Amino acid sequence: MNYLHQDLTGSILKCAYKVHTALGPGILEWAYEECLSYEMKKTGLIVVKQKPTPLVYEEKSLEFGYRIDLMVDGKVVIEIKSVDALNPVHFAQLMTYPKLSKCRIGLLINFNVVSLKDGIKSIIM
Repeated sequence: MNYLHQDLTGSILKCAYKVHTALGPGILEWAYEECLSYEMKKTGLIVVKQKPTPLVYEEKSLEFGYRIDLMVDGKVVIEIKSVDALNPVHFAQLMTYPKLSKCRIGLLINFNVVSLKDGIKSIIM
Protein backbone atom coordinates (compact mmCIF):
# COMPACT_ATOMS: atom_id res chain seq x y z
CA MET A 1 0.00 0.00 0.00
CA ASN A 2 1.57 3.31 -1.07
CA TYR A 3 1.03 6.31 1.18
CA LEU A 4 2.34 9.81 1.01
CA HIS A 5 4.31 10.48 4.17
CA GLN A 6 1.60 12.79 5.50
CA ASP A 7 -1.08 10.17 4.92
CA LEU A 8 1.10 7.52 6.52
CA THR A 9 1.79 9.50 9.69
CA GLY A 10 -1.88 10.47 9.83
CA SER A 11 -2.85 6.79 9.75
CA ILE A 12 -0.30 5.98 12.45
CA LEU A 13 -1.53 8.76 14.71
CA LYS A 14 -5.16 7.77 14.20
CA CYS A 15 -4.24 4.30 15.46
CA ALA A 16 -2.29 5.77 18.39
CA TYR A 17 -5.28 7.88 19.43
CA LYS A 18 -7.52 4.80 19.26
CA VAL A 19 -5.16 2.85 21.52
CA HIS A 20 -4.80 5.75 23.96
CA THR A 21 -8.57 6.27 24.12
CA ALA A 22 -9.09 2.58 24.91
CA LEU A 23 -6.24 2.12 27.41
CA GLY A 24 -5.55 5.58 28.81
CA PRO A 25 -2.27 6.47 30.52
CA GLY A 26 -0.40 4.27 33.00
CA ILE A 27 0.15 1.04 31.04
CA LEU A 28 3.61 -0.41 30.35
CA GLU A 29 5.37 0.51 27.09
CA TRP A 30 5.33 -3.02 25.68
CA ALA A 31 1.52 -3.14 25.98
CA TYR A 32 1.12 0.10 24.02
CA GLU A 33 3.60 -1.22 21.45
CA GLU A 34 1.63 -4.44 20.98
CA CYS A 35 -1.73 -2.67 20.76
CA LEU A 36 -0.48 0.04 18.40
CA SER A 37 1.16 -2.58 16.19
CA TYR A 38 -2.11 -4.54 16.11
CA GLU A 39 -4.16 -1.45 15.19
CA MET A 40 -1.78 -0.42 12.42
CA LYS A 41 -1.71 -3.92 10.94
CA LYS A 42 -5.52 -3.91 10.88
CA THR A 43 -5.37 -0.88 8.59
CA GLY A 44 -3.00 -2.64 6.19
CA LEU A 45 0.26 -1.05 7.31
CA ILE A 46 3.42 -3.13 7.37
CA VAL A 47 4.76 -3.06 10.93
CA VAL A 48 8.01 -4.50 12.26
CA LYS A 49 8.33 -4.64 16.04
CA GLN A 50 11.67 -4.41 17.84
CA LYS A 51 13.58 -4.12 14.56
CA PRO A 52 17.28 -4.80 15.07
CA THR A 53 19.24 -1.87 13.69
CA PRO A 54 23.01 -2.01 13.31
CA LEU A 55 25.31 0.74 14.44
CA VAL A 56 28.23 1.29 12.09
CA TYR A 57 31.29 3.12 13.28
CA GLU A 58 34.03 3.41 10.65
CA GLU A 59 34.65 -0.25 9.67
CA LYS A 60 33.07 -1.66 12.84
CA SER A 61 29.47 -2.83 12.63
CA LEU A 62 27.52 -3.68 15.76
CA GLU A 63 24.79 -5.74 14.14
CA PHE A 64 22.30 -5.46 16.96
CA GLY A 65 23.33 -2.13 18.38
CA TYR A 66 19.77 -0.85 18.68
CA ARG A 67 16.18 -1.98 18.41
CA ILE A 68 13.57 0.29 16.93
CA ASP A 69 10.26 -0.11 18.77
CA LEU A 70 8.18 0.01 15.59
CA MET A 71 9.04 0.56 11.93
CA VAL A 72 6.09 1.24 9.66
CA ASP A 73 6.13 0.60 5.92
CA GLY A 74 9.92 0.94 6.02
CA LYS A 75 9.47 4.73 6.17
CA VAL A 76 8.62 5.74 9.74
CA VAL A 77 10.27 4.81 13.02
CA ILE A 78 8.24 5.02 16.20
CA GLU A 79 9.73 5.23 19.67
CA ILE A 80 7.13 4.41 22.32
CA LYS A 81 7.31 5.75 25.85
CA SER A 82 5.16 5.56 28.95
CA VAL A 83 6.91 8.07 31.20
CA ASP A 84 5.89 10.98 33.41
CA ALA A 85 7.81 13.43 31.22
CA LEU A 86 9.92 13.23 28.09
CA ASN A 87 13.54 14.20 28.63
CA PRO A 88 16.44 15.06 26.31
CA VAL A 89 17.63 11.45 25.96
CA HIS A 90 14.23 10.48 24.47
CA PHE A 91 14.66 13.18 21.82
CA ALA A 92 18.22 11.99 21.19
CA GLN A 93 16.85 8.49 20.53
CA LEU A 94 14.29 9.95 18.16
CA MET A 95 17.07 11.71 16.24
CA THR A 96 19.31 8.62 16.16
CA TYR A 97 16.92 5.95 14.91
CA PRO A 98 16.02 7.59 11.59
CA LYS A 99 19.73 8.09 10.86
CA LEU A 100 20.52 4.43 11.56
CA SER A 101 17.50 3.06 9.71
CA LYS A 102 17.56 5.39 6.69
CA CYS A 103 13.96 6.35 7.44
CA ARG A 104 13.18 10.04 7.06
CA ILE A 105 10.40 10.29 9.63
CA GLY A 106 10.46 9.61 13.36
CA LEU A 107 7.63 9.71 15.86
CA LEU A 108 8.08 9.77 19.62
CA ILE A 109 4.81 8.83 21.31
CA ASN A 110 4.47 9.05 25.08
CA PHE A 111 1.23 7.32 26.06
CA ASN A 112 1.49 8.28 29.73
CA VAL A 113 -0.34 11.60 29.27
CA VAL A 114 -3.94 12.66 29.79
CA SER A 115 -4.21 14.05 26.25
CA LEU A 116 -2.20 12.14 23.66
CA LYS A 117 -1.56 15.30 21.61
CA ASP A 118 0.74 16.38 24.46
CA GLY A 119 2.77 13.17 24.10
CA ILE A 120 3.54 13.24 20.38
CA LYS A 121 6.76 14.61 18.89
CA SER A 122 7.90 14.15 15.32
CA ILE A 123 10.94 14.76 13.19
CA ILE A 124 11.58 14.78 9.46
CA MET A 125 15.16 14.29 8.35
